[in-house]
Amino acid sequence: MKGQTETLATVSVRNLFLMCIALQVYHAACNGELYSRPFIESFEETPMLVAVLTYMGYGILTIFGYLRDFMREWKIEKCHIAREREEQKDFVSLYQDFENFYTRNLYMRIRDSWNRPICSAPGATFDLVERSSNDYNWTFEYTGRVVKDVINLGSYNYLGFAENTGACATAAGEVTVKFGVGVASTRQEMGNLDKHEELEKLAASFLGVESAMAFGMGFATNSMNIPALAGKGWLILSDELNHASLVLGARLSGSTIRVFKHNNMQSLEKLLRDAIAHGQPRTHRPWKKILILVEGIYSMEGSIIRLPEVIALKKKYKAYLYLDEAHSIGALGPNGRGVVEYFGLDPKDVDVMMGTFTKSFGAAGGYIGGRKDLIDYLRTHSHSAIYATSMSLPVVEQIITSMKCIMGKDGTTIGRSRIQRLAENTVYFRRRLREMGFIIYGNNDSPVVPMMLYMPAKIGAFGREMLKRNIGVVVVGFPATPIIESRARFCISAAHTKEMLDRALDVISEVGDLLQLKYSRHKVLPSLDRPFDETTYEENEE
Repeated sequence: MKGQTETLATVSVRNLFLMCIALQVYHAACNGELYSRPFIESFEETPMLVAVLTYMGYGILTIFGYLRDFMREWKIEKCHIAREREEQKDFVSLYQDFENFYTRNLYMRIRDSWNRPICSAPGATFDLVERSSNDYNWTFEYTGRVVKDVINLGSYNYLGFAENTGACATAAGEVTVKFGVGVASTRQEMGNLDKHEELEKLAASFLGVESAMAFGMGFATNSMNIPALAGKGWLILSDELNHASLVLGARLSGSTIRVFKHNNMQSLEKLLRDAIAHGQPRTHRPWKKILILVEGIYSMEGSIIRLPEVIALKKKYKAYLYLDEAHSIGALGPNGRGVVEYFGLDPKDVDVMMGTFTKSFGAAGGYIGGRKDLIDYLRTHSHSAIYATSMSLPVVEQIITSMKCIMGKDGTTIGRSRIQRLAENTVYFRRRLREMGFIIYGNNDSPVVPMMLYMPAKIGAFGREMLKRNIGVVVVGFPATPIIESRARFCISAAHTKEMLDRALDVISEVGDLLQLKYSRHKVLPSLDRPFDETTYEENEE
């Protein structure tokens, strides 16, 4: 017995040693010396049969679309679309029929999956106004019925502050009584209040930067400030999956734009190296500045930017970095300070830190943080600062109260506990979906969880079947995603209880079996006592 015990102990120690070596090799090979923790993202390849069937589905829909357009032209089928009147046929066309082909023949068939009217606070659950259509989603009629307590898996309410009770709601109500709702002026005229100043100082402290500036609209924070920072003679290197606001801002700036593959550092470095070597087209003069545009969390992929590598390249080639943390601020990092804290980096290494108050803070608007001279420049050159009306004071107070809660300045640990709960909910939800056999995209720590649907017919079917079971989800298809990568996008919140997540997961599994959505060729072995960040894969024989 003693010999057997020693043998078992020796084997266990040897196995543990080999596991440690394997883990170190994996860490060094995949993450290099820039990462202090494993960086794991999953993008399982689309199964060939599913891809073929998806293309066939879109092909069939296109053929029937042209057939229905032919029937509309000959008045066989009623036409609901906006089109030229007969007396306008000799004028310049107002409508482009071909451009609207997808909208009228594919999107309209599943239009009921979007724009659903909600009649409550968008918290962990919400109430939904029921509607119906008698003309295949061209028009809707309200039935007068309200669907109660629908579990909300679609809102960006990461920390649960989008609520109508609690400290934030109370503070916003008090400010409304004192200051009113609207400011009715710009910051540079009569709309700069002490609350705006307080918000910006608090935001700078939270981000760990010298100064910060708040704006009334998150989209405009990008689209109106990038043109103020960049211009002709600049080169902007943009991730191919950047948000529309970043793309618009880059185009409005007049800079030369080049796109690198999503989160691909080899692609980014090649563009940087070529830009330094060749300079501007035709003249070959050096670029005035090179600006890299990236996001913290990509809201359609659930992936996290490889920020340590981006910063290393930025320093190597003397470029500037613009980081959009719309989805990562408040949702990542032990203190909710976003992707910079998540990787343990210095905020000073990011030249322009942008984010929004619309997600984790449950409010509206956006911010830009950085050096004081940068922010002072934006105060006098940003169109959004000069011409836009100041932020509404109740919204400002919502942000201040929620931010103080996250920072622990309210004297409680509510903020810290919500950040921790969000992280646990995220890992748990992602792990359970993989165990069920679904294909899930993105990083293990991303609260944005895309689940692949692929086929066009399953986009609407999944949303409808989930709503029948009182689960509200967001479904996304082409052109918002690649044509064969339609998906459902779940957003996890700290407001979700384990019971809610278990209920939602049971329903997702049920609907997944009904619609045959469990495409994954990897089998994940469930383990109740496994730590949150460990997953065991076993290749399926199929």
